[in-house]
Amino acid sequence: METPTNPTAIQHRIREGLSRIAMVMRADDWNRAKLAGINPTQLSILELLEGRKGGLSVKDIALHLAVSQPTATDSIGALERKGYVEKRQTANDRRGVSVGLTSEGVAALRAGGTVEGDAEQATGVLGGQEQEELLLTLVKMIRSLQEREAIPIQRMCASCRYFAPFVHTDAARPHHCNFVDAAFGQRELRIDCRDHETADPAIRAATWSAFVEG
Repeated sequence: METPTNPTAIQHRIREGLSRIAMVMRADDWNRAKLAGINPTQLSILELLEGRKGGLSVKDIALHLAVSQPTATDSIGALERKGYVEKRQTANDRRGVSVGLTSEGVAALRAGGTVEGDAEQATGVLGGQEQEELLLTLVKMIRSLQEREAIPIQRMCASCRYFAPFVHTDAARPHHCNFVDAAFGQRELRIDCRDHETADPAIRAATWSAFVEG
């Protein structure tokens, strides 16, 4: 029998647990997409574009969703025919095209988000401290994936130039957001913030060190 201290064994079990949760989240995505009259990939594109006023290129959309560029192109075309997205000329490149969300696309997103999924409901069985610890764990995992370039930089506090961790003495609200000039707590850490601006690598590294050291 494997000992509990074997890191390879526990990492495998965590992966198994995450895969079960991912399975439920995929089912949730299908249900939400059905309410919006689209498929899960198209829903993910709408979610990705939400809050991005300048839109994203097809290449960036494919990169963020970890799909091929032809797959992204097909899904964007379907959303464009529905009037949920539109292609725009980029400001600094007349030949460049970005994909942006329309008001109809926002409405479709809202329709898909009217029902709480099973994965979200499952977090309700966790206590407040457990939820906070889980959020922090997710932030650390996402940051690790970013640094290994397994995923693009995400719009979360830990990678944002406005984030100042543990600058306040108030244990309930130790962090500061320089964008809104306000203190906030661990439970309010964002995974995806529309006001996010990516800090340069040196600042990101310094901010992360300050964050994990507390």
